[in-house]
Parts: sequence; C-alpha cells; structure tokens
Amino acid sequence: MCGIVGLYLKNDKYQDRLGELFAPMLIAMTERGPDSAGFAVYGDEVDQGVKLTLRNEDENYDWSALAKDIEAKLNTKVDWFQNSKVAVFKVDIDAETVENFLMENHQDVLIMSSGKSIEILKEVGLPERIVNLFHLENMKGSHIIGHTRMATESAVTMAGSHPFSTGMDLCLVHNGSLSNHNRLRQELKREGIHFETENDSEVAAGYLTYRLQQGDSLTEALEHALDDLDGFFTFTIGTKDGFAVVRDPIACKPAVIAETDDYVAMASEYQALTTLPGIENAKVWEPEPSKVYVWERTTH
Repeated sequence: MCGIVGLYLKNDKYQDRLGELFAPMLIAMTERGPDSAGFAVYGDEVDQGVKLTLRNEDENYDWSALAKDIEAKLNTKVDWFQNSKVAVFKVDIDAETVENFLMENHQDVLIMSSGKSIEILKEVGLPERIVNLFHLENMKGSHIIGHTRMATESAVTMAGSHPFSTGMDLCLVHNGSLSNHNRLRQELKREGIHFETENDSEVAAGYLTYRLQQGDSLTEALEHALDDLDGFFTFTIGTKDGFAVVRDPIACKPAVIAETDDYVAMASEYQALTTLPGIENAKVWEPEPSKVYVWERTTH
C-alpha cells in the first residue's frame, strides 16, 4: 500500500504557492506510506543546457569543488544550490555530456534527475520529515507529483522510494505491483534504457521513456503501457509540460481526481485534497479503469 498525490496548475495563479499547497497533501498520505516519501517538482526552467538533481550521502560534500571541476573540464558555466544531501546544478551544456562526465569521474554522486525543469527529492522517513527536510513549502513551480511508500517488494531505501526518473523531465509514481517487470527490464536495457534499481516501478518509468523516444505522445505512451504492463497499478506521471493519471483494467488501487479552472489534483484518497483552495466547488471523480487522463501545456 502506497500513497500518490499530484498537483498540476493550469495557470499562474498559485505557482508561488505550489509547495505550500502540496505539503499537506503529501503528509495526508502518511498512513498509506510511512517508510519513505519523495516528490518531483517542475519549475525554475533553464533556457539552455540542463538542470540536474545530484545527491551525495555526505551532507558536507563539497559541491563547490564539483561545480569548479565541471566548469574546468567541460569548459562551461555552472550555477548550483544545495538542499540537504542534494544539490541542483544548472549546466550550460547538453545532458549527455555532463552525465557521462559525472559517471566517469564522480561515481559517488548520484544523478536523481535531469531535464529543463524537474527536480526530484526523496528520502527515507515519515512524509512530514521529508517535507521539512527539503523545505517543500517554499517551493514554486507549475506542477508536482509525490509518493509515500510502504515497502512490499523491496527494502526501505532512498533508492527504492519514488518518484523514478528514467529520461529527460519524465518521472513516475506508482501504487501497485507489476508482474512482468523482469522481462521488460531486460528488453528495455537492450534498447538503451538505464536502470538504477531492481524496483518494478522504475521499469514502468523506463517503458514510458522508451515509448516517448520512439515518438509517442504522452497519451500514446500510456495507451501502449496499458497493453504491455501486467499487474496492478495507479500511475501518476510528470513531464516538462504535462501531467497524467492512468489505472490498470481492474483498477483495484484507489485514485480520485479534482479539477477546477485553476488546477488539477489527484490523490489516492480524497482526504489529501481537502486543503486545496476551491476544492468545495471542484469537479471530483474517480478515474475509470484503462482510461488515460492527460493535461498538457503547449510545448515551448
């Protein structure tokens, strides 16, 4: 049993309050997932180059030295800031170049996400601890998805917590379990998809990355997922410009969606939505089995 929450802003009205509005949603899912929690926030977009969320287990890690090494070795400009064990690096070169440099020269640094706007922050512990640790309430942006985990398939670790990101600006959170993830993982590896864990949810994220690389729209990728992923699942997905929800054909994992003129919100339970502004006038419904729900901005 896990908890999923997501908040997608349809306009700029609440962008400065995104974290403030989302924090109680994540905390409301504590009983569904007390082991670990995490979230992916979209905002502070870079125009050129790439933004990476990097992690080192040493809170005193010398991020300044890393930034200087990247600048010197790759002849590029780096802006960065630290948030607990994580640092967000904005680098004025392409993602592949800087990722390969880090993997070859700084193997103690874990790449949590890369893209134009995504930042992924997750940790072991109660959701309220994670909210406070990363100062979620101060965060701004256009959309955010989160997860609280009660481990069933693997150990309680940061690496096993959600969200999972396997491609530029893409991430996924999952409530459920997949039965064909081992076979799919091997097939996707042959197609060049990289995995960090043995978690079945990361395979789902990798599958979507692959489908998008093949030219699918987000809707098409999720429609293919309904055919190719076996098991029980409620997924919430984030991309640079989009937000999506889909449930398997049996739909035994709970979900509720609320929509107003200003936002779309989803959660495993309605109680997580009750603190949102205007929720009393929102259109509220339970997403149907095997139906893909997508909201997207016009691509820049």
